[in-house]
Amino acid sequence: VQLQASGGGLVPTGGSLRVSCAASGRPFSSYTVGWFRQAPGKEREFVAAIRRNGGSTHYADSVKGRFTISRDNAKNTVYLQMNNLKPEDTAIYSCAADMSIILSSIRDTRQYAYWGQGTQVTVSS
Repeated sequence: VQLQASGGGLVPTGGSLRVSCAASGRPFSSYTVGWFRQAPGKEREFVAAIRRNGGSTHYADSVKGRFTISRDNAKNTVYLQMNNLKPEDTAIYSCAADMSIILSSIRDTRQYAYWGQGTQVTVSS
């Protein structure tokens, strides 16, 4: 599967942004999809994930209550709606997918086989 992330941009503190991860290739519904982010000088970190076939959603504590991950399998797309953005949310956001991730590993970048290129999200203070 090939992944394409889009929708990043520059927003003020408290603003909202929705980034998208579009897939081509195999049916996307069979994949668990995760969003990860990497800020300058920091390691890539887990943001959110949604399990395959309309399964459960999972969030990092830092974004819980502000970000919402969802999927539209008919469009082969996963979305990350980001509200009440903070300067510390500034990073490159990347989506990843895999068919075989177990729940206990859903936050582990090493478990995802397919990655899209990142999209820059910048939150101004």
